[in-house]
Amino acid sequence: MTANQDDELAALRAQRLKQLQDQLQHQATQQMEAEEKAQQQAVESANVDAILRRHLSSDARARLTRIGLVEPQRANAIKADLAAMFEQGSINTPMSDAALKQVLAQLSKSRSNASVRRI
Repeated sequence: MTANQDDELAALRAQRLKQLQDQLQHQATQQMEAEEKAQQQAVESANVDAILRRHLSSDARARLTRIGLVEPQRANAIKADLAAMFEQGSINTPMSDAALKQVLAQLSKSRSNASVRRI
């Protein structure tokens, strides 16, 4: 090999090393952002759960848990809505299961309008 080829090879190695370092740094940044986001969501979820524990009866909490088993995203949306309502003071506390049913009916008007057609 000539000196020119050695220089080219060294330049290619340096370039590839720089690419790998940049890629690792980018991955580390993404992982840190994902961890921070997950931690923030966990804190928000814990705050919502604490609010609901204070303001819902055990039967109402059990109903929300059952909804969460079937539709986790819907349950999280309902919990967030309820927590916001409690913080605004638009709902009296403690909320019973029957009152929760009424609120759920109001929150899901579009779902209650669905009809079943039998063939």
